[in-house]
Amino acid sequence: MAHPSDHRLCSSGFVRCGLVLSSLCLVGLILGIPWLLRENSHAQASCPSCDCDCSSDILSTPLDCSINDPEMNEEIEKDTISLLYEELSLLRNVTDGNLKRTEALTMDAKRTSSHYQKEAEKCNAGMETCEGAREKAEAAFVEERKLSALWEKRARELGFNRERRIYLQV
Repeated sequence: MAHPSDHRLCSSGFVRCGLVLSSLCLVGLILGIPWLLRENSHAQASCPSCDCDCSSDILSTPLDCSINDPEMNEEIEKDTISLLYEELSLLRNVTDGNLKRTEALTMDAKRTSSHYQKEAEKCNAGMETCEGAREKAEAAFVEERKLSALWEKRARELGFNRERRIYLQV
């Protein structure tokens, strides 16, 4: 059987190992980030240099520093009006899509509402039918009670007694 002191040594060893690993990870992170940033800046520095003279006046600086980049040239050649037109057409497409979805949802809501309204009308008609039948049954019951009271009254007048019953034998 293990002694309690052995258990403490084992758990403290695990704790020390965990602390050492955590500290190594932190040191690697602290040293690694500047190294990665330096490598990234070297990668950006490998791009072709611009032949612009930036020390001179800003107005005399040539605007064709990125003349070798075809994507940049294409974007620069687009004028403002065409960019605005493109943006408006994209907005129009998005708006049209939203409008179509909204109209479809509205039509679906109208169909569902109509369906539930028809079901409610059927239910109301059924309730009216049931109510009418209940009223008729109640009126018939009242009439039946009156008729029963009349027959009971006549039977008592003729001498009917509940305790005295005559059974016919056949």
